[in-house]
Amino acid sequence: MNFSEKEVLQYIAEEDVKFVRLAFCDVFGVQKNVSVLAEELPRAFEYGVAFDASAITGFGDEERSDLILHPEADTLTPLPWRPEHGRVVRMFCHITYPDGTPFECDSRAILKRAVEDAKEAGLKFKFGAEQEFYLFELDENGQPTNRPYDRAGYMDIAPEDRGENIRREICLTLEQMGIRPESSHHEEGPGQNEIDFRYSDALTAADNTMTFQTVVRTVATRNGLLADFSPKPMSDKPGNGFHINISVSSEENEAFDGMIAGILAHVEEMTAFLNPTDDSYRRLGQRKAPGYISWSCENRSQLIRIPAVTGGNRRAELRSADPTANPYLAFSLLIYAALDGIENKLPLPAAADINLFRADAATLAKFRKLPGSLTAARAITAGSEFVKKHLPESVIRIYCQD
Repeated sequence: MNFSEKEVLQYIAEEDVKFVRLAFCDVFGVQKNVSVLAEELPRAFEYGVAFDASAITGFGDEERSDLILHPEADTLTPLPWRPEHGRVVRMFCHITYPDGTPFECDSRAILKRAVEDAKEAGLKFKFGAEQEFYLFELDENGQPTNRPYDRAGYMDIAPEDRGENIRREICLTLEQMGIRPESSHHEEGPGQNEIDFRYSDALTAADNTMTFQTVVRTVATRNGLLADFSPKPMSDKPGNGFHINISVSSEENEAFDGMIAGILAHVEEMTAFLNPTDDSYRRLGQRKAPGYISWSCENRSQLIRIPAVTGGNRRAELRSADPTANPYLAFSLLIYAALDGIENKLPLPAAADINLFRADAATLAKFRKLPGSLTAARAITAGSEFVKKHLPESVIRIYCQD
């Protein structure tokens, strides 16, 4: 909504807001929040709100546990599923130590810095997120089951597609929060769905990704279902992907090719952040999830595909990430990889205009493979000078530890 602090306070008074959720996420992208009464917000703007960081994964221990949340007025959004009287709103926060020093594991702040570094280089990146999720039924006690909500397939319609009304409710809720979905449909797996967004700047896209998961889980629960974003909810069915679309604005025509070259050059080093769980590697290399490092136009067997353009800028779609990735860290590393490719004029490999899922062993041997396990991915990240240059040592240590 792009409010100033003064406008936020005015909005809260006029809209009968009683609670403000101060939101942030841990280093793995799990959203957290502290709720304060509306009358506490002026003090929160001036001094921040302290919280116990020792209870947050990767944020500290009992010896140095206090951190401060600082709400950012331009991220204000109402939570439509909360009561209309005594309303609840949410704002994202940046995090500091009590002395005002920025907290190094604040992944949202890391992305802000990446965006500024790109701006200084005369480049602006835009992102579009596509996250898949499954809907599962709950048992009579409200506990999750392994029963998909339907047995529909790719882009099926009702009555086979039982998720139609769920997706509609999700999209309408997102619109009320100022987020514009672009399309929605049933995915390949039983009970699997996808909702895509319009392009936006990197920080907005990451914030919207966090909001999207919250809305999906909330709407699913309100309908007696479980929303599952894990990479491989069903061993014999398609996994959930986080397809990241990225474009670059520049006066140089070579910037787009350089962006792709940079991402291809550094993707192994980034994989522990794009695919941070053991289950992530049960998804890669099968059912349209890439296993090799390659690119091509329109080809969905590739790590990066260049979709057909029907309007707007050319974009590249990275297909390896999954929804367990922290979008702030993922987008940061992609920006830095793209910058390296553009600034150092890294050569773009030849397009792989073949179906890698049907290629023979001799053909596949010509391509580098993505790490085959979380252990392998962590080892590559731990030795990466590229990652060490752009992420704090504490964040790398957290991701690389067993």
